[in-house]
Amino acid sequence: MAPLGDHAPLAERIEELLAPGGPLPIVAAGDPVLRRGTERYDGQLGPALLARFVEALRVTMRAAPGVGLAAPQVGVALRIAVIEDPAPVTQEVRLARGRVPQPFRVLVNPSYEPVGGDRAAFFEGCLSVPGWQAVVARHARVRLTGEDEAGRALDEVFTGWPARIVQHETDHLDGTLYLDRAEPRSLASNEAMAERWAQPTPEAAARALGFELPG
Repeated sequence: MAPLGDHAPLAERIEELLAPGGPLPIVAAGDPVLRRGTERYDGQLGPALLARFVEALRVTMRAAPGVGLAAPQVGVALRIAVIEDPAPVTQEVRLARGRVPQPFRVLVNPSYEPVGGDRAAFFEGCLSVPGWQAVVARHARVRLTGEDEAGRALDEVFTGWPARIVQHETDHLDGTLYLDRAEPRSLASNEAMAERWAQPTPEAAARALGFELPG
């Protein structure tokens, strides 16, 4: 899906996007909107339209389903993303990946920086790259700054899987896909993941596919 009417005012384009109701179409890799980076949000939509857009992102993320969604993934080059993770995983996976439930959050103008030097590598996927997963080494702990949808300041440290989600979604706002950071030899279809690499960690995949893990 191409960005809606690049020459139309942003608010009008988003009104057009929201008009049908329900989940929004998700842009797939190859669309330039995923690579251009985003415009800082500075009240371009107004409070009511922003609230409707955020709700549409939430509906779309849950319907996909996913644990995060950035505005460029629905064709809007604004620095806005949403995250939410009910973490429906086993205790073994929870402990291995540091995956704990995250409530619904809106990230406006977010940026992150690493806290410490530890890195963790796990398979991850993306709603804009359907059908595939790959191992990505990311910072194990990051400090997120930005605002929420009401303009309140965010300054929070995330660890484990929540840190991974924050990095993945913020990267989208900078025109970066997870594949840009992935170990190429780890690329696996969802079918291969289900059949072979469903373990809590990617050690077995690294041995079999011939790639190294950090640390």
